[in-house]
Amino acid sequence: MTATQSSSIGTCSPVLYLAFELGWNEWKLAFATAPADSPRLRSIGARNLTTLRLEITKAKQRFGLPKDCPVASCYEAGRDGFWLHRCLLSQGIANSVVDSSSIEVKRRGRRCKTDNLDAGKLASMLIRWHRGEKKVWSVVQVPSVADEDQRHLHRDLLELKAERTQEIKCVRNRFHNILMDNNLRHNTYRTLIIRNYTRCYRSQKKSKC
Repeated sequence: MTATQSSSIGTCSPVLYLAFELGWNEWKLAFATAPADSPRLRSIGARNLTTLRLEITKAKQRFGLPKDCPVASCYEAGRDGFWLHRCLLSQGIANSVVDSSSIEVKRRGRRCKTDNLDAGKLASMLIRWHRGEKKVWSVVQVPSVADEDQRHLHRDLLELKAERTQEIKCVRNRFHNILMDNNLRHNTYRTLIIRNYTRCYRSQKKSKC
């Protein structure tokens, strides 16, 4: 596994900072160049990489940056995984995947939770982290593609086992009710019927697979 770092970008030259707030249907983007900047906030369709590249170009124009200005980005680790991280790296963008549990949260007062505020806050923290404040957050170790696929396979297997267990429980409960409705209360007889039916049910599931 490799750490997600933006050490390849110098801190003296102008840098365009980009923070993502990733949603299932929509992504929020926050662009900035300095802590005092009011972030440029944009919304695009989720996983729309063409529009993302266009917004990066527009942000460089908006802040008066050269076309070849380096870009540093970040997003919180979550259900989107690491495909976006690898895609950004392939585009020459220094991306960092952030552990969401490590992000600073003000303990006093009521925290207003919106995607735009979160994206703007991430952009501000990205600038601080890039300028040397390494305690701002923790960066996630990105697994290799093979390791990530193995994790998904293991997770899917656990989900399938849980579904099968739930189905068998439903079948057993149904037969318990049928036997009780017909006054078949003898535990040995009832257990034998349920066990035989469960065995047949499992055999049918295996044959379908």
